[in-house]
This record gives sequence, C-alpha cells and structure tokens, in this order.
Amino acid sequence: MKLLQEFKEFAVKGNMMDMAIGIIIGASFNTIIDVLVKKVLLPPLSLLSSGIHMGDKRIILRDAQLDENGAQLVEEVAVGYGALAEAMLDFLIVGFTIFIVVKGMNRLRSKAQDTKDVTVATPKDIELLSSLEDLLIQQNELLKTKLK
Repeated sequence: MKLLQEFKEFAVKGNMMDMAIGIIIGASFNTIIDVLVKKVLLPPLSLLSSGIHMGDKRIILRDAQLDENGAQLVEEVAVGYGALAEAMLDFLIVGFTIFIVVKGMNRLRSKAQDTKDVTVATPKDIELLSSLEDLLIQQNELLKTKLK
C-alpha cells in the first residue's frame, strides 16, 4: 500500500510527466541528429574522400567464400571502423547541441533568479527568498543601530 502511495505522489508531483516529455523530445531529437549527420554532414565529407561513404569503410579480416554458383559458403569477417566514425560524429554533434541548449537554459535560469532584472519574470520561490533576505538585512541593520 505504501508503494502505491509513493507512486501516486511521484506521478502527481509531475516527475513522471517531466520524464515522459523528456524521453519523447529526446527520441525526436535523436531522429533530427541522425538525419543531420547522415544526410547533411557526411555527404560533403564523402566528397572530400573521393566519394567513399564512411559507413562503408572497414578492415576485412576474412573474405567471404563463395561456391561455383555464387552462393556464400563463409561469411565475411570485417571491422567496421566507418560505422564507428559515424557513431562518434553523432555523439559529438549531440553532445555539443546539448551543451548549447543547457548553456542557454542556465543563462535564462540565472536571469530569472535575478530579482532585480525586470525583463524576465522571477519565480515565486525566488521572490519569497529574496524578500526574506531583504527583511533579514533590515533586521540586522536595526539590531546594529540599537547595539551602538
């Protein structure tokens, strides 16, 4: 029964919805990055390498063996370093894009937490903490003048 109550609190607080939204946006973002890398960035790179596609680059350890009819008897064994290079490029683009997004979000968050900046709405909790801080400063000033 306690587990059900904890799950209800988790779902009501919005954590589950935030997580679901993040997963959906992440999946869509992955599709965009995949197209960006494979259809926008890699074609010019393949032109630089005389039209060779990076995904096709591999080191063949053992050639495929065919019979006289052309049917494959033994499969080719190869190390696909081109696919690894594509995956690393995907990772770098995703990492850099996330870095830019987080940097922008942090900039907006710091603006929102600045109570003196009127261009951005300050969250209610920050406003309350700021007013408490102002009251404590005033109280300390009053105490200092009374002690003198």
